[in-house]
Amino acid sequence: MIGVDPKSTTHDRAGLAMPLGMSPPWRAIALLAVLVPLSSLLVQCGKAPPAQTLAANAHATSDSFEDRFPAPQFRDRFPSESESIKWPSLDEPMRSEPPRQRTVRTERITAEAAVARSPSPYRVTAYAPTLPLERQREDLTTLISMKSSAFPYFGENPRSEAPFLNVSSGDRKGHRSYSGKVYWQDETYNDSRVLVHVPEHFDAKRPGVIVVFFHGNGATLERDVRDRQLVPQQISDSGVNAVLLAPQMAVDAADSSAGKFWQPNGFKRFMEESATHLARLYGDPSSARAFANMPIVIVGYSGGFLPTAWSLEVGGMTKRVAGVILLDAVYGELDKFASWIENNRSGFFVSSYTRYTKKRDMELMAMLREKGIAYREDMEGPLRPGSVVFVQTRDGVTHRSYVTQAWTDHPLKDVLLKMAAQPTRVASVPSSSSRSP
Repeated sequence: MIGVDPKSTTHDRAGLAMPLGMSPPWRAIALLAVLVPLSSLLVQCGKAPPAQTLAANAHATSDSFEDRFPAPQFRDRFPSESESIKWPSLDEPMRSEPPRQRTVRTERITAEAAVARSPSPYRVTAYAPTLPLERQREDLTTLISMKSSAFPYFGENPRSEAPFLNVSSGDRKGHRSYSGKVYWQDETYNDSRVLVHVPEHFDAKRPGVIVVFFHGNGATLERDVRDRQLVPQQISDSGVNAVLLAPQMAVDAADSSAGKFWQPNGFKRFMEESATHLARLYGDPSSARAFANMPIVIVGYSGGFLPTAWSLEVGGMTKRVAGVILLDAVYGELDKFASWIENNRSGFFVSSYTRYTKKRDMELMAMLREKGIAYREDMEGPLRPGSVVFVQTRDGVTHRSYVTQAWTDHPLKDVLLKMAAQPTRVASVPSSSSRSP
């Protein structure tokens, strides 16, 4: 013991060292002072730990960090091809949200309220964007096989009056393109699918519009139209009451063939069949009548000019076409475009071009001047019935990225917003728009 000389101590029966000469009462007190703390310690050591503590300790020693905190699986982050895709906003960061039930309830925004909320010089009208009261229905994007889609096609090429499938190898049929390359029917002209997109905010009971997108050469619906060019996403992010139809043209090939859209009333049959599919995807079969009468905006990108031109010329849906948008796409068929503009003054026409198509766009402008049809060369004002617009994009804008970067980023979104707007004051519209009808 500290401070006690070992030679001056003795031991009691318990084996505890005590100073010599200590009287029995003091010995008892010293003994208690030592035994009481010792007994408490023994009691604590004798208690068994709780079962859950033992289990947690065992789990901690047997499992690794990855076992206790597993990484998210691929299926948790990305939907499969058969599932509906929720597109993130182009202007907001991605965020996860709990699943929502599919409804179509939205908040209606009046023109006055829209102007009050935004410094924009435009007033919201017929196809106006609406802000959802509760975001309860996901965007619906899928691929649907349609009999009236562009392919397969076994008719004639109207430009040559020869069979479209003009090459054979045994039982295999193919088409020799203008470049001389042969594309086989079973590989390139056998996909009847259509990319169909219904935004979560779409309401079939309100005025709406159907956007028909004809893609360019070397494209597929999933890889290019959906994922690279973001066509469904641009429509959703515009907020405009619009849906999308994008038929697969020649699959991943340098070929602009129009297939069934070459045929008289081919475009009409396509739109009539699509009404049923849109209604089914929307979830209300009775909405088929609304889709069957909804105005149409045709968008042709690059090689998509050919099915666009023939749909306008012989498609049988002239009265329903509310607008035409060509994205670096005036490679030919100028007479068909000029004729549609001249005879359909209730629709708008937009052609945006790079240096690659500038010559043909200039030729089309000259044709319109001869017909006395005014046009403007900017995208500053709204798109009203009868508007004709040509706009050259700056150097550095590439043809391949044109659907996402033209006169502005996400040009389809911009066009939809402009067709759904009207100027609130004359001073807000550039003077060049005065040339527009």
